[in-house]
Amino acid sequence: MIVTAYNNGAHSRNGSGYGFRVSVTDRDEHFKPEWDVILLELEGEPQPSEVTLNKESFWSEDCREVISPIIGKWLRERGLAPWPQGNPPRFVLDPVEENRFSVSKAQKKSGSKRF
Repeated sequence: MIVTAYNNGAHSRNGSGYGFRVSVTDRDEHFKPEWDVILLELEGEPQPSEVTLNKESFWSEDCREVISPIIGKWLRERGLAPWPQGNPPRFVLDPVEENRFSVSKAQKKSGSKRF
């Protein structure tokens, strides 16, 4: 599934306020309401990171973000945050097993520009 980087507007250097925005369809298909945490295998990191799901907001229609300073630090260390306004990076979030997912940078689509 493709997810989009999220920030609450603060762009904190310690990583807080960053996360991934998940579509409603992907959330409903790949996540379970009973999960309190998920494990993220962040590309380039040796160990998976445990990320708490804010159940109330994650399962609402308005906010579907997985938010954690761990994600923010990972984004900032790789130069992926902060990003230009309105142009957050996209990532592939692949289910590995149960509540475990791998995360990698989505490849830009190649194609010709239209003039």
